[in-house]
Amino acid sequence: MDRVGHTVLLILTAFIWGTAFVAQSVGLDYIGPFTLNGLRFFIGGLFLLPFIPLLDRFKQDDTESAPPKNQRDLFAGGICCGIALAIASTLQQLGIQYTAVGKAGFITALYIVIVPLLGLLLGRRVRLLIGVSVLLSLAGLYFLCMKDRLAFGLGDGLVLLSAFFFSVHILVIDFFSTRANGVRMSCIQFFTAGVLLTGPILIVEKPDMAAILDAWMPLLYTGVLSSGVAYTLQIIAQRDYDPTVASLLLSLESVFSVLAGWIVLGQSLSPREMFGCLLMFCAVVLAQLPPGKKMVHDKKPRKSP
Repeated sequence: MDRVGHTVLLILTAFIWGTAFVAQSVGLDYIGPFTLNGLRFFIGGLFLLPFIPLLDRFKQDDTESAPPKNQRDLFAGGICCGIALAIASTLQQLGIQYTAVGKAGFITALYIVIVPLLGLLLGRRVRLLIGVSVLLSLAGLYFLCMKDRLAFGLGDGLVLLSAFFFSVHILVIDFFSTRANGVRMSCIQFFTAGVLLTGPILIVEKPDMAAILDAWMPLLYTGVLSSGVAYTLQIIAQRDYDPTVASLLLSLESVFSVLAGWIVLGQSLSPREMFGCLLMFCAVVLAQLPPGKKMVHDKKPRKSP
């Protein structure tokens, strides 16, 4: 798959996540955040299971006979992704209960800044053009999401921590995506996240089956689409892709959530929000521009006779 294909998949991932905010909000009316996240991850893992043997038939390499090192990378990547995903999604759901949704969306999307900063600590260099795109995207997110005062409370701190772990999730995917099968790794991450959340579900929330059945529609939507499909597309699309640019594309979920509310639910779109959307799209386009190429002399200079 070429760069354009990876870009399209990341934008599709952001679109699915952006339109899933409504389902997550509705689901919390019936069950708690631990139960919602735990069940959606189990559903995502179960959804992917039948596709693994089907997709293996279309792959040139035999994943089942992969060398032990690749198998270790597969399980290590899936488990690490699952741990980061469980922590990030839970912190986000807990934080949303104590802060405004728009503010939470802005703080969550700060992973577009955290990812390149963590990358610098890991020895990754960020092109000037990408740095400008990050700042432009951050400004767009501010105009798009921030409608309240910039005070910082408990909910904001929890969401900021979730942004950090979402950044870790992106970088873990960047490390393991070229070393393991994407669909298999995604399946392992879902079951890992689901198992980690089983304890809090049973101890803290103790949901009854009636409440879970009442939440069947948002659970299926977030489990199959937002988890099973979108997170798998993220792993596949991030293969050989700049994680900072990937975070920029994924941050479009904020734009798509606002646009979905405007088109589907008839919610008004203010000039401030439209300006924020415009800045976000400009940042994404800017990030897609190819780097300048240095002049390379293929031929050696001739020696004088």
